[in-house]
Amino acid sequence: MRDYFLDIAAECPYGLQQRAVYRQAPCPPLGGEMFDKFLQAGFRRNGNTMYNMACFGCQACVPIRLAVEEFEPNRNQRRVWRRNQDVRVSRGPIQLSAEKLALCERFLGRRYPDQKGVPDEEEEQEGRAVDYYGGFFLNSITETFEVVYRVDDRLLGVAVVDITPTALNAVYFYFDPDQAHRSPGILNILFLIELCRSTGLDFLYLGYWIEEVDAMNYKSRFKPHQLLIDGQWRTSL
Repeated sequence: MRDYFLDIAAECPYGLQQRAVYRQAPCPPLGGEMFDKFLQAGFRRNGNTMYNMACFGCQACVPIRLAVEEFEPNRNQRRVWRRNQDVRVSRGPIQLSAEKLALCERFLGRRYPDQKGVPDEEEEQEGRAVDYYGGFFLNSITETFEVVYRVDDRLLGVAVVDITPTALNAVYFYFDPDQAHRSPGILNILFLIELCRSTGLDFLYLGYWIEEVDAMNYKSRFKPHQLLIDGQWRTSL
């Protein structure tokens, strides 16, 4: 399998000084059990590509997951859950709409005005939402769905999520930047935890934890969590 993977150097998407190296390969459609094995080994999905980070001299990107039955919300997470009881949540197949494109474009422009956000350094800033949907969200090699959050009739956020026989994989989440006071990123993780529990899944994969990047290190506040270190998932309290 490793013979199919290539190392692609690029600017670090998380703003670190080191050059990033994506060890990646395009994949055919993967069954749930095979995709599960990739997640267990620390791989991420970008459209139809599976990758992990192989950056020379840097190990900042650490895969993180939650064993959902062990998770206990802290005071702030319970507060976020209570504060968002007016949010209406639905889930289903990924569907493209002008409303979602507009919100995704605004999110990317506000959050990543000088960056590309996901690992594709060829994207232009203008029209990035169309590229994300065409090359990233809708171009899936496994079972994928979306979770849509609304307040009244206003779109608050959209999560793209993969599902395997044992886990959910949080692929991407974008939200209304004017509603950041609601902590929609935390709300999304809390909802996905409850969705795992209600459907009998064991794990929620959250991508990478990066201690020195504020936009990534908040994930470690969900406790206990597991980090993939030296090929082993280790629980951190």
